[in-house]
Amino acid sequence: MPPGDLTTFDAVYAHLTTANPYPVLPFPSPNPHSKTLSHTIASLSVHPTLEALLHILNADLASAHFLCRHMQNEPAWEGMYIHGFLHRVEGDYRNADAWYGNVAESECFRSAWPGEAGLEDAKAFIRRVERLRKQKIGDVKELEVESQREVDALVGWCKEKFGTGRIEDATQVWVEPSEEHRKIASKMLVGGEGWRQF
Repeated sequence: MPPGDLTTFDAVYAHLTTANPYPVLPFPSPNPHSKTLSHTIASLSVHPTLEALLHILNADLASAHFLCRHMQNEPAWEGMYIHGFLHRVEGDYRNADAWYGNVAESECFRSAWPGEAGLEDAKAFIRRVERLRKQKIGDVKELEVESQREVDALVGWCKEKFGTGRIEDATQVWVEPSEEHRKIASKMLVGGEGWRQF
């Protein structure tokens, strides 16, 4: 699809989900699939949850992480969930588990992982992805189908709650980070922990 046709959330989402498989394993390159598309995504000015999801699908994890860091505390459950999803895509399975556990009772998480065993199912999925990556055991196509189901459910929930119209001032969506998150961020910025590799 020509970039000029990518002027709505739905068009960009359809393009990304047909041009690339749904994310399972960490992306082989630290660069986005398309740098031009990163700009297009940001220019949509959609709700930051939807923007973060598009950035993840475009393999622009730095842009997604920037947005998630502004939505990593209650009541931004969906931002916290997306942060966990981002960690799964990065290959940081321990943090993905933790974020999923933090949001397990939220409506947005339950939309993707319903039922009594929702959290158990989500963590089992993370373990299957980790096993494929580290031990080469599993079927990537099966995991892509499960990733698609999770992403589509989360996108659907966010679209229903926030719509896909423009948000001129996203700072109204941000939440204050918890003290724990402030300490972690400080260690990353000035404490030498910096960018992590998984």
